[in-house]
Amino acid sequence: MRTSVATVCLSGTLVEKMHACAAAGFDGIEVFEPDLVASDHSPEEVRALAARLGLTLDLYQPFRDFEGVTEEQLEDNLRRAEAKLALMQRLGIDLMLVCSNVATASVDSDEVSAAQLRRLGELAQRYDARIAFEALAWGRHVDDYRRSWRIVELADHPAVGLCLDSFHILSRGHDPAAIEEIPGERIFFLQLADAPDLSMDVLSWSRHHRLFPGEGSFDLAGFVAHVLRTGYDGPLSLEVFNDTFRQTDVRRTATHALRSLVWLEDAAAAQVAEPPAGSAGWRRLTPAPAPTGFDFVEVKGEDTGEVEVLLDQLGFRFRGRHRTKPVRLWTAGDARVVLNEQQARDQVPHVAAVGFDVADPRAAAARAGELMAPRVHRRTYATELPLDAIAAPDGTEVFLCVSPAGADAPWVEEFEGAAQAVASPLDGARLDHVNLAQPWADFDEAVLFYTSVLGLDAETGTKVAGPRGLVRSQVMRTADGAVRLPLNVAPAATEGLAQHVAVACDDVVAVARRARERGTRFLPVPANYYDDLVARYGLADDVVAELRDLDLLYERDAEGEFVHFYTRTVGEVFLEVVERRGRYDGYGATNAPIRLAAQGRT
Repeated sequence: MRTSVATVCLSGTLVEKMHACAAAGFDGIEVFEPDLVASDHSPEEVRALAARLGLTLDLYQPFRDFEGVTEEQLEDNLRRAEAKLALMQRLGIDLMLVCSNVATASVDSDEVSAAQLRRLGELAQRYDARIAFEALAWGRHVDDYRRSWRIVELADHPAVGLCLDSFHILSRGHDPAAIEEIPGERIFFLQLADAPDLSMDVLSWSRHHRLFPGEGSFDLAGFVAHVLRTGYDGPLSLEVFNDTFRQTDVRRTATHALRSLVWLEDAAAAQVAEPPAGSAGWRRLTPAPAPTGFDFVEVKGEDTGEVEVLLDQLGFRFRGRHRTKPVRLWTAGDARVVLNEQQARDQVPHVAAVGFDVADPRAAAARAGELMAPRVHRRTYATELPLDAIAAPDGTEVFLCVSPAGADAPWVEEFEGAAQAVASPLDGARLDHVNLAQPWADFDEAVLFYTSVLGLDAETGTKVAGPRGLVRSQVMRTADGAVRLPLNVAPAATEGLAQHVAVACDDVVAVARRARERGTRFLPVPANYYDDLVARYGLADDVVAELRDLDLLYERDAEGEFVHFYTRTVGEVFLEVVERRGRYDGYGATNAPIRLAAQGRT
């Protein structure tokens, strides 16, 4: 299907937005009236630019507070409308969005609204234009798409149809199933936006917190499927009001926006049997199952020696140096950590890459390409295994690997000079989760990236109180927990958050004792924390004494227990060792403020 985007979604001038939309690959745009009014380009110049860029101008919006008014007001509204219809003719746009009236003095009558829209339709017809009537979620009387459809039916004019907007319908909790009762040819336009699940007035929610599809809590795939079943064959268009997107780089945001539509079209098409008759068909993505686990984590820096000492103290085994690159490999059970000092001048140690085990790397890479994920290229010699890789929004490199169950990854053979194996409490370890700190501007894009490209699910987001403010956190994961990827955003007043790698083991106490004996400096936990543990859980004195002695943290829920500890930060990364007991499935959320406060003191 054709794709479109409202210019209100993007930063910059109207001309900059048009260039960005064309570069991203959109078919068309909705012209947001304030963008045109502020532009120094005439309507004719905008029309010519769109033609040169290969963009269609699909909709002019918004026209407000037209229907449900007195006869005197109607005459003035028709005057306003005619001026805009003449402007649209200069632009070459034949569809105008008319929002339901929000004024307190409006008339609550379907018959009055329909008659007035019919007059507007007659006027629009003289300009070879049409009217798409939309029920605003905060409309004074018309705030439900089912009522706006009744009014359009009563208007009974070929130039008057509906605009359906997912936010206005889903934010009010209206059932979209009745959309299928509307003839597809009467739906003139479709606007799409996702949103987080928030408890606030719907107008503020709409103006500041809409998201691109796949980033919020709405079932947009189901919503679009209802619309497609009507036979609607117009564009899928985005209308996203969001404070972040209107500040970020316009070209990057346009690509981000199109990625969301490509993903949504594929997800919705999977629920519908056939494309509408006469349509160009649906764009489908290459199927690629979600990852089955972590393959490796790469820590990169000019000098990773301190991380190497830490891994050794914790019980990792040195597996050798890469035969052609300044890269070293350390493993513990199935957990693999790569230390990379190549092209890392002036960089402190940080998580630079994450490798995921996938069933079909080629299919996963093809899907990533279809979703416009940037490819990562690393020099590979003829004797080395090439690995497909893409870049996440924050620059983290994501490798698509395949490792046989119960065996080393094939690329491990490229490392030489392994040390003799020594028994360690970490011998049965595995990577439990990798926590990636995100720049504030990348957070929502990262959620969409890991959802659409890797097929991870987004858990309900949380906020954790730290000494410098609230840390926003969103866990991306597979259903079975084989891959867990928490994404965090630091408070605005801070310089950022360190990233960390969590390793799961069967006996965290034994790991902690060995590491302590070998000189590991744990993140210190205050005595007040252990006093609170006694009050919260009623733990036995000897249990608390052991936790206190080893700086271990503890959490319990109805499913099981979680015992873990943190190392001190090296550069921009630290390690966590965890033990999950029973069916505990969390991350020790009640202990996060303790960690943040302790890190702030060290």
